[in-house]
Amino acid sequence: MFILQIAANIFLFLISILGMVLNRRNILITLMCIELILLSLNLNYIIFSVYLDDFYGQIFSLFILTIAAAESAVGLAIIILSFRSRGTIISGTIPILKQ
Repeated sequence: MFILQIAANIFLFLISILGMVLNRRNILITLMCIELILLSLNLNYIIFSVYLDDFYGQIFSLFILTIAAAESAVGLAIIILSFRSRGTIISGTIPILKQ
């Protein structure tokens, strides 16, 4: 059971890395891939925490979830500003936000 859970986490991590490599233009999909990376890492922390009978991995996982929520909020705010100013969310138009 333990090996199956780790294999599923590795699969999630590889899907998210593949999504970031294949799609570099859409900011929304890039943010979703970053969130998937953080979630797969959290699952690994929780699984190893249960396996090693240690509570610190679960606490660290909660901190990572908090950071992921903040990253998601800031990323979505940038996407909304980009869409309002240019009418698109293609990542090549982000330097317009410097003005």
